[in-house]
Amino acid sequence: MTSKTSPVLRRAGVVAVVGRANVGKSTLINRICEEKVSIVSPVAQTTRNLIRAVVTEPRGQLVLLDTPGVHQAVRDLGRLMNRAARAAVAGVDVVLLVLDGVAAPRPEDEGWLRRLLFHPAPVIALLNKADQGAAQAPAYRQCWAAVAAEKKADKPVIWLSASALSGAGVPELVSRLFALLPVGPPLFPDDVLTDYPRKLAMADVVREQYFLVLRDELPHALAVSIEAIAEQPGGWQVAGTVYVDKPSQKPMVIGAKAWLLKRVRRAAEQELSAMYATPVKLDLRVKVEKNWSRNFWLLKQFGYAP
Repeated sequence: MTSKTSPVLRRAGVVAVVGRANVGKSTLINRICEEKVSIVSPVAQTTRNLIRAVVTEPRGQLVLLDTPGVHQAVRDLGRLMNRAARAAVAGVDVVLLVLDGVAAPRPEDEGWLRRLLFHPAPVIALLNKADQGAAQAPAYRQCWAAVAAEKKADKPVIWLSASALSGAGVPELVSRLFALLPVGPPLFPDDVLTDYPRKLAMADVVREQYFLVLRDELPHALAVSIEAIAEQPGGWQVAGTVYVDKPSQKPMVIGAKAWLLKRVRRAAEQELSAMYATPVKLDLRVKVEKNWSRNFWLLKQFGYAP
Protein backbone atom coordinates (compact mmCIF):
# COMPACT_ATOMS: atom_id res chain seq x y z
CA MET A 1 0.00 0.00 0.00
CA THR A 2 1.48 3.32 -1.06
CA SER A 3 0.60 6.67 0.40
CA LYS A 4 0.16 9.76 -1.69
CA THR A 5 0.72 13.26 -0.46
CA SER A 6 -1.58 15.96 -1.74
CA PRO A 7 0.16 18.54 -3.93
CA VAL A 8 0.50 22.02 -2.47
CA LEU A 9 -2.11 24.29 -4.00
CA ARG A 10 -0.31 27.27 -5.46
CA ARG A 11 -2.01 30.62 -5.44
CA ALA A 12 -1.63 33.57 -7.78
CA GLY A 13 -3.18 36.98 -7.96
CA VAL A 14 -2.82 40.74 -8.09
CA VAL A 15 -2.53 42.95 -5.00
CA ALA A 16 -3.01 46.71 -5.35
CA VAL A 17 -0.79 48.52 -2.82
CA VAL A 18 -2.46 51.87 -2.26
CA GLY A 19 -2.40 54.79 0.16
CA ARG A 20 -1.59 58.44 0.38
CA ALA A 21 1.79 59.81 -0.61
CA ASN A 22 4.89 59.01 1.43
CA VAL A 23 3.52 56.24 3.68
CA GLY A 24 6.17 53.72 2.60
CA LYS A 25 4.47 51.72 -0.16
CA SER A 26 7.58 51.39 -2.34
CA THR A 27 9.80 50.54 0.63
CA LEU A 28 7.32 47.84 1.65
CA ILE A 29 7.24 46.32 -1.84
CA ASN A 30 11.03 46.27 -2.04
CA ARG A 31 11.08 44.56 1.36
CA ILE A 32 8.60 41.90 0.25
CA CYS A 33 10.51 41.30 -3.00
CA GLU A 34 13.86 41.31 -1.17
CA GLU A 35 15.12 43.30 -4.15
CA LYS A 36 14.82 46.89 -5.26
CA VAL A 37 11.93 47.25 -7.69
CA SER A 38 10.65 50.75 -6.91
CA ILE A 39 12.70 53.85 -6.20
CA VAL A 40 12.40 55.36 -2.74
CA SER A 41 13.27 58.73 -1.24
CA PRO A 42 12.16 60.98 1.64
CA VAL A 43 10.25 63.08 -0.90
CA ALA A 44 6.51 62.57 -1.23
CA GLN A 45 5.13 61.46 -4.63
CA THR A 46 8.39 59.75 -5.62
CA THR A 47 6.47 56.98 -7.42
CA ARG A 48 4.77 58.38 -10.53
CA ASN A 49 3.94 55.18 -12.45
CA LEU A 50 2.17 51.91 -11.82
CA ILE A 51 4.91 49.36 -11.20
CA ARG A 52 4.24 45.63 -11.06
CA ALA A 53 6.55 43.67 -8.77
CA VAL A 54 6.34 39.87 -9.03
CA VAL A 55 7.11 37.58 -6.08
CA THR A 56 7.26 33.87 -6.97
CA GLU A 57 7.81 31.22 -4.30
CA PRO A 58 6.51 27.74 -3.37
CA ARG A 59 3.20 29.17 -2.10
CA GLY A 60 2.51 30.78 -5.44
CA GLN A 61 2.89 34.19 -7.03
CA LEU A 62 2.10 37.67 -5.72
CA VAL A 63 1.83 40.46 -8.28
CA LEU A 64 2.14 43.72 -6.36
CA LEU A 65 1.02 46.98 -7.96
CA ASP A 66 3.05 49.88 -6.57
CA THR A 67 0.83 52.89 -7.12
CA PRO A 68 1.47 56.64 -6.91
CA GLY A 69 0.47 58.13 -3.57
CA VAL A 70 -2.81 60.02 -3.61
CA HIS A 71 -2.29 63.67 -2.70
CA GLN A 72 -3.79 67.11 -3.15
CA ALA A 73 -3.09 67.61 -6.86
CA VAL A 74 -2.51 71.04 -8.37
CA ARG A 75 -1.06 70.03 -11.76
CA ASP A 76 -2.02 67.74 -14.61
CA LEU A 77 0.72 65.33 -13.51
CA GLY A 78 -0.71 65.14 -10.01
CA ARG A 79 -4.20 64.52 -11.30
CA LEU A 80 -2.92 61.75 -13.60
CA MET A 81 -1.09 60.15 -10.68
CA ASN A 82 -4.20 60.25 -8.51
CA ARG A 83 -6.33 58.83 -11.30
CA ALA A 84 -3.85 56.00 -11.90
CA ALA A 85 -3.74 55.14 -8.20
CA ARG A 86 -7.51 55.03 -7.85
CA ALA A 87 -7.95 53.03 -11.05
CA ALA A 88 -5.37 50.46 -9.90
CA VAL A 89 -7.84 48.85 -7.49
CA ALA A 90 -10.18 47.78 -10.28
CA GLY A 91 -10.21 44.03 -10.88
CA VAL A 92 -7.53 43.13 -8.34
CA ASP A 93 -7.70 40.13 -6.00
CA VAL A 94 -6.67 41.97 -2.82
CA VAL A 95 -6.26 45.62 -1.84
CA LEU A 96 -3.45 46.46 0.58
CA LEU A 97 -4.04 49.91 2.07
CA VAL A 98 -0.84 51.24 3.63
CA LEU A 99 -1.29 53.76 6.44
CA ASP A 100 1.27 55.81 8.35
CA GLY A 101 0.98 54.40 11.86
CA VAL A 102 2.69 57.37 13.50
CA ALA A 103 0.73 60.15 11.77
CA ALA A 104 -2.90 61.02 12.38
CA PRO A 105 -5.38 60.18 9.60
CA ARG A 106 -5.54 62.76 6.83
CA PRO A 107 -8.33 63.49 4.31
CA GLU A 108 -6.53 61.33 1.70
CA ASP A 109 -6.58 58.38 4.13
CA GLU A 110 -10.29 58.83 4.79
CA GLY A 111 -10.85 59.04 1.05
CA TRP A 112 -9.30 55.59 0.61
CA LEU A 113 -11.39 54.19 3.47
CA ARG A 114 -14.56 55.49 1.82
CA ARG A 115 -13.56 54.09 -1.56
CA LEU A 116 -12.68 50.65 -0.21
CA LEU A 117 -15.84 50.23 1.88
CA PHE A 118 -17.65 48.95 -1.21
CA HIS A 119 -14.77 47.26 -3.01
CA PRO A 120 -15.50 43.60 -3.82
CA ALA A 121 -11.98 42.37 -3.02
CA PRO A 122 -10.64 41.64 0.48
CA VAL A 123 -8.95 44.63 2.11
CA ILE A 124 -5.91 44.61 4.39
CA ALA A 125 -5.22 47.84 6.26
CA LEU A 126 -1.53 47.85 7.16
CA LEU A 127 -0.27 50.27 9.80
CA ASN A 128 3.28 50.88 8.65
CA LYS A 129 6.18 52.15 10.76
CA ALA A 130 5.50 49.70 13.59
CA ASP A 131 9.15 50.17 14.58
CA GLN A 132 8.11 53.67 15.69
CA GLY A 133 5.13 52.46 17.72
CA ALA A 134 2.13 52.82 15.34
CA ALA A 135 0.48 55.02 18.00
CA GLN A 136 -2.25 56.16 15.59
CA ALA A 137 -3.75 52.67 15.15
CA PRO A 138 -6.86 53.50 17.27
CA ALA A 139 -7.47 56.67 15.26
CA TYR A 140 -7.50 54.77 11.95
CA ARG A 141 -9.79 52.09 13.34
CA GLN A 142 -12.16 54.77 14.65
CA CYS A 143 -12.07 56.51 11.26
CA TRP A 144 -12.98 53.26 9.49
CA ALA A 145 -15.82 52.60 11.96
CA ALA A 146 -17.19 56.12 11.60
CA VAL A 147 -17.16 56.00 7.80
CA ALA A 148 -18.70 52.51 7.79
CA ALA A 149 -21.49 53.67 10.12
CA GLU A 150 -22.12 56.75 7.98
CA LYS A 151 -22.35 54.67 4.81
CA LYS A 152 -24.19 51.78 6.55
CA ALA A 153 -21.54 49.38 5.27
CA ASP A 154 -20.36 46.23 7.03
CA LYS A 155 -17.36 45.27 4.92
CA PRO A 156 -14.72 43.47 7.02
CA VAL A 157 -11.13 44.69 7.00
CA ILE A 158 -8.01 42.89 8.18
CA TRP A 159 -5.87 45.11 10.41
CA LEU A 160 -2.13 44.39 10.54
CA SER A 161 0.96 46.30 11.55
CA ALA A 162 4.48 46.04 10.17
CA SER A 163 7.65 47.96 9.51
CA ALA A 164 8.71 48.18 5.88
CA LEU A 165 12.02 49.58 7.10
CA SER A 166 12.99 46.83 9.55
CA GLY A 167 10.93 43.98 8.11
CA ALA A 168 9.05 43.33 11.35
CA GLY A 169 5.59 41.93 10.63
CA VAL A 170 6.23 41.57 6.89
CA PRO A 171 6.31 37.71 6.87
CA GLU A 172 2.87 37.65 8.53
CA LEU A 173 1.59 40.17 5.98
CA VAL A 174 2.87 38.05 3.07
CA SER A 175 1.25 34.94 4.54
CA ARG A 176 -2.09 36.74 4.82
CA LEU A 177 -1.79 37.99 1.25
CA PHE A 178 -1.15 34.49 -0.10
CA ALA A 179 -4.08 33.11 1.92
CA LEU A 180 -6.43 35.62 0.26
CA LEU A 181 -5.31 34.91 -3.31
CA PRO A 182 -7.24 32.47 -5.52
CA VAL A 183 -5.78 29.09 -6.37
CA GLY A 184 -4.38 29.11 -9.88
CA PRO A 185 -1.36 29.12 -12.19
CA PRO A 186 1.22 31.91 -12.09
CA LEU A 187 0.52 35.07 -14.06
CA PHE A 188 4.18 35.62 -15.02
CA PRO A 189 7.15 33.31 -15.68
CA ASP A 190 8.96 32.34 -12.48
CA ASP A 191 12.07 34.40 -13.31
CA VAL A 192 10.23 37.72 -13.83
CA LEU A 193 10.72 40.32 -11.08
CA THR A 194 8.85 43.16 -12.80
CA ASP A 195 7.26 43.99 -16.15
CA TYR A 196 8.11 47.68 -15.77
CA PRO A 197 9.64 48.97 -19.06
CA ARG A 198 13.43 49.23 -18.89
CA LYS A 199 13.63 52.84 -20.10
CA LEU A 200 11.16 53.97 -17.44
CA ALA A 201 13.02 52.04 -14.75
CA MET A 202 16.31 53.68 -15.76
CA ALA A 203 14.70 57.12 -15.77
CA ASP A 204 13.39 56.47 -12.26
CA VAL A 205 16.88 55.61 -11.02
CA VAL A 206 18.26 58.91 -12.32
CA ARG A 207 15.32 60.80 -10.79
CA GLU A 208 15.84 59.03 -7.48
CA GLN A 209 19.43 60.26 -7.29
CA TYR A 210 18.24 63.84 -7.74
CA PHE A 211 15.60 63.32 -5.06
CA LEU A 212 18.22 62.10 -2.60
CA VAL A 213 20.28 65.27 -3.07
CA LEU A 214 17.68 67.97 -3.65
CA ARG A 215 14.94 66.64 -1.33
CA ASP A 216 11.98 69.06 -1.49
CA GLU A 217 13.89 71.84 -3.23
CA LEU A 218 13.10 70.91 -6.83
CA PRO A 219 12.02 67.29 -7.48
CA HIS A 220 8.41 67.90 -8.49
CA ALA A 221 9.56 70.23 -11.27
CA LEU A 222 11.97 67.57 -12.56
CA ALA A 223 11.42 64.66 -14.94
CA VAL A 224 13.75 62.25 -16.73
CA SER A 225 13.44 60.57 -20.10
CA ILE A 226 15.69 57.79 -21.42
CA GLU A 227 15.77 58.02 -25.21
CA ALA A 228 18.25 55.33 -26.25
CA ILE A 229 19.95 52.20 -24.93
CA ALA A 230 22.82 50.81 -26.98
CA GLU A 231 23.76 47.31 -25.83
CA GLN A 232 27.42 46.68 -26.64
CA PRO A 233 29.77 43.81 -25.69
CA GLY A 234 31.57 45.95 -23.12
CA GLY A 235 28.40 47.37 -21.57
CA TRP A 236 25.44 49.61 -22.30
CA GLN A 237 25.53 53.21 -23.51
CA VAL A 238 22.42 55.05 -22.32
CA ALA A 239 21.28 58.52 -23.41
CA GLY A 240 18.75 60.54 -21.44
CA THR A 241 17.38 63.99 -20.77
CA VAL A 242 16.60 65.72 -17.49
CA TYR A 243 13.67 68.11 -17.89
CA VAL A 244 12.98 71.16 -15.72
CA ASP A 245 10.23 73.77 -15.82
CA LYS A 246 12.17 77.03 -15.79
CA PRO A 247 15.56 78.37 -16.99
CA SER A 248 16.40 79.26 -13.36
CA GLN A 249 16.14 75.56 -12.44
CA LYS A 250 18.70 74.38 -14.98
CA PRO A 251 21.77 75.52 -13.01
CA MET A 252 20.30 73.81 -9.93
CA VAL A 253 20.26 70.36 -11.53
CA ILE A 254 23.67 70.85 -13.17
CA GLY A 255 25.50 72.41 -10.22
CA ALA A 256 28.63 74.56 -10.19
CA LYS A 257 31.12 73.15 -12.69
CA ALA A 258 28.53 70.42 -13.34
CA TRP A 259 29.28 68.74 -9.98
CA LEU A 260 25.68 67.72 -9.31
CA LEU A 261 25.06 66.33 -12.79
CA LYS A 262 28.30 64.34 -12.53
CA ARG A 263 27.40 63.07 -9.07
CA VAL A 264 23.93 61.95 -10.16
CA ARG A 265 25.33 60.32 -13.29
CA ARG A 266 27.97 58.35 -11.38
CA ALA A 267 25.53 57.19 -8.69
CA ALA A 268 22.93 56.20 -11.29
CA GLU A 269 25.55 54.33 -13.33
CA GLN A 270 26.53 52.30 -10.27
CA GLU A 271 22.89 51.52 -9.46
CA LEU A 272 22.03 50.55 -13.04
CA SER A 273 25.17 48.45 -13.47
CA ALA A 274 24.20 46.47 -10.39
CA MET A 275 20.57 46.15 -11.51
CA TYR A 276 21.39 44.85 -14.98
CA ALA A 277 24.68 43.05 -14.18
CA THR A 278 26.54 44.88 -16.91
CA PRO A 279 28.51 48.15 -17.06
CA VAL A 280 26.23 51.10 -17.81
CA LYS A 281 27.45 54.50 -19.01
CA LEU A 282 25.03 57.42 -18.94
CA ASP A 283 25.01 60.46 -21.20
CA LEU A 284 22.68 63.01 -19.60
CA ARG A 285 21.69 66.46 -20.85
CA VAL A 286 19.45 69.02 -19.16
CA LYS A 287 16.62 70.69 -21.03
CA VAL A 288 14.16 73.43 -20.06
CA GLU A 289 10.61 72.54 -21.09
CA LYS A 290 8.18 75.10 -19.73
CA ASN A 291 5.14 73.51 -18.07
CA TRP A 292 6.20 69.98 -19.01
CA SER A 293 3.79 68.67 -16.37
CA ARG A 294 0.93 70.05 -18.50
CA ASN A 295 2.28 68.66 -21.78
CA PHE A 296 0.32 65.49 -22.52
CA TRP A 297 2.81 64.27 -25.14
CA LEU A 298 5.70 64.55 -22.70
CA LEU A 299 3.67 62.99 -19.89
CA LYS A 300 2.99 60.06 -22.19
CA GLN A 301 6.72 59.83 -23.06
CA PHE A 302 7.55 59.72 -19.33
CA GLY A 303 5.01 56.94 -18.84
CA TYR A 304 2.70 59.09 -16.73
CA ALA A 305 -0.21 59.23 -19.17
CA PRO A 306 -1.99 56.28 -20.85
